[in-house]
Amino acid sequence: MLDKTRRGWWKSAVFYQIYPKSFQDTTASGVGDLRGIISRLDYLAELGIDGIWLSPVFASPQADNGYDISDYRAIDPMFGSMDDMDELIREAKRRGISIIMDLVLNHSSDEHFWFKEALKSRDNPYHDWYVWRDGDGITPPNDMRATFGGSCWTYVPHLGQYYFHQFAVKQPDLNWENPDVRRALYDMIRFWVERGVEGFRLDVIDQIAKEPDNHITGNGPRLHEFLRELSREAFREEGLVTVGEAWGADVERARLYSAEDGSELSMVFQFQHMCLEDCGDKWHTRPLSLPELKRCFERWQHGLHNAGWNSLFMNNHDLPRIVSRWGDEGALRETSAKMLATMLHGMQGTPYIYQGEELGMTNMHMTVDQFADVETINHYHEAVARGENPGDVMAGIYRRGRDNARTPMQWDAGKNAGFTTGTPWLPVNENHTYINAAAQVGDPDSVFSYYKRLITLRKQYDVFRDGSFTLLCPEDENVFAYTRDTADAHMLVMCNFTGSEAAFDVPEDYQNAKTLIANYEDAAAGRLRPYEARIMYVGRG
Repeated sequence: MLDKTRRGWWKSAVFYQIYPKSFQDTTASGVGDLRGIISRLDYLAELGIDGIWLSPVFASPQADNGYDISDYRAIDPMFGSMDDMDELIREAKRRGISIIMDLVLNHSSDEHFWFKEALKSRDNPYHDWYVWRDGDGITPPNDMRATFGGSCWTYVPHLGQYYFHQFAVKQPDLNWENPDVRRALYDMIRFWVERGVEGFRLDVIDQIAKEPDNHITGNGPRLHEFLRELSREAFREEGLVTVGEAWGADVERARLYSAEDGSELSMVFQFQHMCLEDCGDKWHTRPLSLPELKRCFERWQHGLHNAGWNSLFMNNHDLPRIVSRWGDEGALRETSAKMLATMLHGMQGTPYIYQGEELGMTNMHMTVDQFADVETINHYHEAVARGENPGDVMAGIYRRGRDNARTPMQWDAGKNAGFTTGTPWLPVNENHTYINAAAQVGDPDSVFSYYKRLITLRKQYDVFRDGSFTLLCPEDENVFAYTRDTADAHMLVMCNFTGSEAAFDVPEDYQNAKTLIANYEDAAAGRLRPYEARIMYVGRG
């Protein structure tokens, strides 16, 4: 169990993201709940994780699955009560697991008390808590588009003004230029820290310093000023872990976000490696270039070494399942899932496992009327209205739609995968009959057991945390290999990213090295078998 009183404890930690709606239902409502999470804590303790990143469970009208908060200090009844939340924090802590809450500080729900007050008049004290521009209801202040489709501006006739929203109409942006807004948010954060929460994931945090008049959303001029104040005023508690979602981050900005002095955040989620296939947008893609992926990881591993800290992830609630994206959904699904995990967990940074990733869960093909995600639904209708072929639109959704990650957790082979005795809010993937936790826990060859061993290794060998990174064979289109080195420990990670054999000669220094983990029982000289992965080690221990 990690010593969480030690500064920077999260550098040795592994976190697990739970999407509560899809994790475990205990009320037959078809929606997961807090008591469901409590019932599965022993499963997570068995896996060996150190913290849970909990997607929003705050009161919300659920226009964007909880990322539209109507009360930051209340639990949505669909998930349970504040007593349930307190019990989750307490029971998780008893198992050495920290609760990391997901905070949305860029915007609120339009059903929040603040916004309801803001709508009453221009003179209301809360009016300036949001971003407004005068207008006529015909021509918006500018042509900025919302992430989920349509204009960023929505007109309120009785005010003669538009309000700004970077996402859905029901998600008005908060005005961070107003110090009263910032103080209210800081007070709310302290409320949760006092209840035992040990950290926060900060949704689209790089967009709080927006300047819509200048078409600026991410990385606004005052962003780092705001983050330093946020850290100083709200994250004073020693040991809190903070990770910001920052789609617009580059290495230079990330050094500021995750500076060693702790003046801003512990780390950020950056998405450069997850956007390499995009052709204009995420719905239109090209095949992944492995050399490009390797260069991207190398840039971040070098750029933040001794200057900041990386987060390591391939899956979350906004991304499709990585096995379907970069691996194999068929006969080599388990092998490719283990390879991808090896590639990621061998690097420097804090890994984040998304629920079901440790089982090798896959994407699911749904019909248009089965989707629940506002982004996917809006995209489909807008793309078809533009004249795009409906089949091509659906193909893009099958590749990259967010509901791929949100289908219910696959606990067993029974009805609804053991997720609910009711009707699940999203369909359950039919492959739950053979991809499920019950079949994998206790099976030493399962994807689950492989993740468990990787987590154990990261705590056992300091080179995972401290070692420098050296990329090998950078232009090889099949093999991703690198070394990690400290003064007295050396590690080689080698991964075949293809379903065919690939040539690879183990460097001389590792000919007699210890195998820490591998997804094939034996080694093959001069080659790596389909999706083969192996970590070799030379040093103490």
